[in-house]
Amino acid sequence: MSAPTLGHEIKRTLVLAGPLVIGQITNFGMNFVDTVMAGRIGTVDLGAIAVGSSIWAAGFLFVLGVLLAVSATVSQLDGAGRSHQAGEFTRQALWLALGLAMVLFLVARSADWVMGWLGVEPAVAELAAAYLRAISWGAPALCLMMTLRFFSEGVGYTRPTMYIGFLGIALNIPLNYALMFGNFGMPALGAVGAGWATAIVFWMQFLALASWIAWRPRYRPFALYGRFSRPNWREIGATLKLGLPIGVMVFLEGGLFVGSALLIGTLGALPVAAHQVAMNYAGLMFMVPVGLSGAITVRVGNAIGRADPEGARRAGLVGMGCALSFGLMSALVIILVPEWIVAMYTNEPEVAALAVYLLFFAAIFQLADCLQASAAGALRGLKDTRIPMIYSVIAYWGIGMSSGWFLTFRLDWGPVGMWIGIIIGLSVAAILLGRRFLAISRSSTSAVES
Repeated sequence: MSAPTLGHEIKRTLVLAGPLVIGQITNFGMNFVDTVMAGRIGTVDLGAIAVGSSIWAAGFLFVLGVLLAVSATVSQLDGAGRSHQAGEFTRQALWLALGLAMVLFLVARSADWVMGWLGVEPAVAELAAAYLRAISWGAPALCLMMTLRFFSEGVGYTRPTMYIGFLGIALNIPLNYALMFGNFGMPALGAVGAGWATAIVFWMQFLALASWIAWRPRYRPFALYGRFSRPNWREIGATLKLGLPIGVMVFLEGGLFVGSALLIGTLGALPVAAHQVAMNYAGLMFMVPVGLSGAITVRVGNAIGRADPEGARRAGLVGMGCALSFGLMSALVIILVPEWIVAMYTNEPEVAALAVYLLFFAAIFQLADCLQASAAGALRGLKDTRIPMIYSVIAYWGIGMSSGWFLTFRLDWGPVGMWIGIIIGLSVAAILLGRRFLAISRSSTSAVES
């Protein structure tokens, strides 16, 4: 890879990833704002949002993973110059999104038994269930919005992700202020108010993005709104075939964090509150490799669409290098100023002390987390999903969750045991997925050269 080509690829990746990273951070910022505001109300509300948002995330991550097939497919169709086919594919994906939204809605409204089964503290569980019932009304808007977002990203137009992210955080703060604390004549609903605020934001984001796509000339070649398409079950089935392994993979990765939060929730309000603080910040930092991952998928998929396997390999390697560079910087920040980080979330001494300790473990897994996310994005661009799904089962649950559970509940290491399990799971996933991309992209390039 020549130096000019390398520099060009880095620039193209970062230009594409920049709005995605900002969009991911602002979208995640809604959960950040919820957590910070709930911390000012009390430990029970903070714990309720920790548990409730974890259960919501479990369902949403699966839906998100399935819909990630949209950006992978659209990027390849766009690279091949098949614009109208990309538009028709997206219309069918919107039907799929509605079906997935119904599943997410029902899951969120029937999560009481999960918390009861896990033994979550009753006061926390009751408030978390009410939070979930409120946020569930935003499920249809969220799924439709994500489909349109991945369509836009797939055609290489990533700025709308940033715009709707800014819109979300701009609306979420005043809505939380009104509904959580009872301002502007609204009732003080605490954690439940955060759920209603987020649901409202989802609908506003969907309407804004749908209007943007209808208005901007850039999307006209795809004729997304050019006609009404009835459900094509064969097309939807093909999308599910590609998207389900991605959904399972994303669910299993996210499930490692969600399961950890729920299991730590059985240890009491203090550990779950400290875990939420540390994990919320780690999740905020993870939005950067997630944004990079989306850009890598588009760059790799576009290269495959124009029959350029060497370009696809280069795009994947450059993207992974960018992600690892950020992971190193993120780890250094966590190690140097953990007390400053925790002070943004809580002023309760016991919660703060434990959260600072847990952040040390977050620093350890930064590199592995960045590598597995970027490698997964590169593999999505190749439409390689089934083997990575198997790797996810092995890494996140067969190794990560089982070791975390053993350390926490058999060796009585407390929440630290779950964090060590997370480190192990992410490290195994990073190795397996990274090697998978290297092997596939090398063989594709060799086949063309021969």
